[in-house]
Amino acid sequence: MNLNTQAAWDYHNGTKHTWRSVHSGGHYLDWANQPVPFKIYTGLEGQRLPTDLPASNAPALQALLGQWPSPPAGTVVPTLPQLAALLYFCAGITKGGIVAGGDRLYFRAAACTGALYHIELYLVCGNLPDLPAGVYHFGPHDFSLRKLRAGDFRGLLAEASGHEPSVAQAPAVLVTTSVFWRNAWKYQARAYRHSYWDSGTILANLLTIGAALQVPLQVVSAFADAPVNQLLGLDVAREAALHLVPVGRVSSQVLPSAPELVPLSLAVAPYSRREVDYPPIRAMHAASSLETGQQAQALRGDPPPLASSDPLGQVAPLKLLPQAEQPQDGIEAVIRRRGSSRRFRRADMSFPQLSAILAAASQELPADFLSTALKAGLGEPGTSLVQMYLIANAVEGLPSGAYVYHPQQQGLELLQAGEFRDKAGYLGLEQELPADASVCLYFLTDLAAVLGHYGNRGYRMAQTEAAIRGGWAYLAAYAQRLGATGLTFYDDDVTEFFSPHAAGKSVMFLVASGRPMRRRRPVAASG
Repeated sequence: MNLNTQAAWDYHNGTKHTWRSVHSGGHYLDWANQPVPFKIYTGLEGQRLPTDLPASNAPALQALLGQWPSPPAGTVVPTLPQLAALLYFCAGITKGGIVAGGDRLYFRAAACTGALYHIELYLVCGNLPDLPAGVYHFGPHDFSLRKLRAGDFRGLLAEASGHEPSVAQAPAVLVTTSVFWRNAWKYQARAYRHSYWDSGTILANLLTIGAALQVPLQVVSAFADAPVNQLLGLDVAREAALHLVPVGRVSSQVLPSAPELVPLSLAVAPYSRREVDYPPIRAMHAASSLETGQQAQALRGDPPPLASSDPLGQVAPLKLLPQAEQPQDGIEAVIRRRGSSRRFRRADMSFPQLSAILAAASQELPADFLSTALKAGLGEPGTSLVQMYLIANAVEGLPSGAYVYHPQQQGLELLQAGEFRDKAGYLGLEQELPADASVCLYFLTDLAAVLGHYGNRGYRMAQTEAAIRGGWAYLAAYAQRLGATGLTFYDDDVTEFFSPHAAGKSVMFLVASGRPMRRRRPVAASG
C-alpha cells in the first residue's frame, strides 16, 4: 500500500482549498455537537504529575538557535519532574478564558488548528525514578498519567521501528496520536493534514524544551503502525499513532522481550453526541501505513535528491544579533506567553528579528528521515524536505517582496519586488491576518520527489517537518515579543505566486508573523 503513491496524490489534491471549494462548500459548524478537547478514561485513576517543574534557565532564542549546551554524552535518564516539564510545555494547559455563552476554554502550550486539541500523548517506559515500567496516557485536563498497561513494552516499539537506535536506546518513548473527529468536526477531510500540523507544533515545543533541559529527543516517523496502535489500545478508524519520540539515552541497554499484548477494553467518555466519518482520512492513513519494522528501516537514510535550490540571483544574508544583544526571555516564559495572534498592526519588524525566525526554523531537525544523512556527514546543514518562501511586507532593512530562503547560504533571494499585502491576504483564504502581517512564511515541498523516495509515508514526513519548522518560527517570534499565527491557504495559488521558482511544489504549512494588536489577556493556568 505504501508504494502506491496515487493514494497520497488523491488525498492531497482532493483536500486542496480553491476559491470555488471554499465559497461553494455547504459545511457548517454544529456547535451543539462540538467534541470535547480531552480524552477521558472513565474507569482509570490518574497519577498526578509533579507541578514543581525544573527550570532550564535557557533563553528561548539560544535554545531555538542551537546556542544552548547539547545534552551530555552517555546515559541520560529523564526524571519524573523532567518528564512532567516536557509534557507540560508541549501539550499542557497554560491559559484559560471565558468564551461566549460562559463556557470555559483552555489553551495549550502549542498552537492547534481551531483550538480543537485533537493530539494525544502516551508514554511507554521502563522502570524510571518514581515511575514503574508501563504504558501511560497523559491527561492535560488534570495533569496526570493513567496507566494503560503494566510492564516494559519498549521492545515492541524498537521492533516496530526497525530497531531505530534512538528507540532501542531510550529509557522512555512518547507517542503522539490524533483523534480525527475532534478536528474533522470543523475541517472535514483536511483534518488529516492537521494531524501532522498540530502534532508538529507540539513536537517543536517538545524538541525545544528538551534541548533547554538537555534531554536527548528524536522524532521517529517510520514504524510499523499496527503493533503501536494495538499497544495503545486504539480504534484506528477514530484515533491512530503518528510519531514515536525517544526520550533520553542508555547506549548499553538491552531491552527485554515485551510482555504478551492482550487487547485493551478501556472505557472512554464520548467526545460528542455523534461522530461523522470522513473516509478519505482513513484511506490516506491506511495507504501510508507500514506493516513491518523492516519496511520502516528501509525508509531511513539519505533524504531524496530534491531539485537544485541554488540561488539564481543576489542573496541578502541574515543579520542575527550577537548573543549578548538577543532577547533573554526564558523558553518556559515564552511558551507560557505564546498564543495565536488574532490581529496584527501594520508595523515593521526588524530584519534581525526576521533573521532569528528564519534561523530558528531552519535548524537541524533530529528526525529519522533526515538525521542519518547528517550524522554520517552526507548531508549539509539545513538538509530538509521543505523550503521556505516569504512575502515580506513590513521588514525594516529588507525591501518588500516575495523571497525564497536558502539555508546553506543563510540568506534570502528576491523573487519579485513589490508590496503584496492584498495578495498575502488572498492566499491566506482572504483573511485580514496575512494581509496585515509583517511576513508570511510558506513551507513548500517537492512532493513528487518525497513520495517517490518514501512512498505515501513521505506525505506524513513532509507535513511533520513543515509543521515543526513552523512551530519553531512561532516560538522565535514570541521570544522577540512579536506575534504569530498558523493559517490555511489556497494551495495552488500559493505555488503559482512563487513560480517559476516554486513550480511543481506543494504547500505544507503557513505561518504569519508581525506586531500584534493588544487584546485582553486570558487567565493563566497552573501546571
